[in-house]
Amino acid sequence: MWQLIILSFLAGLFGGNAFPHFAKGITKEPYPTVFGTSPVINFVAGWLGFLIAALFLFAAHVDLHPRFALFSAFAGVFLAGLFHAWHGSWGK
Repeated sequence: MWQLIILSFLAGLFGGNAFPHFAKGITKEPYPTVFGTSPVINFVAGWLGFLIAALFLFAAHVDLHPRFALFSAFAGVFLAGLFHAWHGSWGK
């Protein structure tokens, strides 16, 4: 059960973090990553983030306890969203 909660949380965290990078990449806007700010790098970073999130969900076996998986994934997305909305990749 704890493995499911942790892996679902990480899936939400990676998926929530991947979204702004993916969105900035496909709209050709600069956005900072550890590898640079170009749109192509952001697209690839977002795509890889979604892929990693899917792998975490696959490893979590969410079909065993879907409610726990859903709520822990929501918590991960919430924290990633708070980071990008408050502190953000640009810093203060």
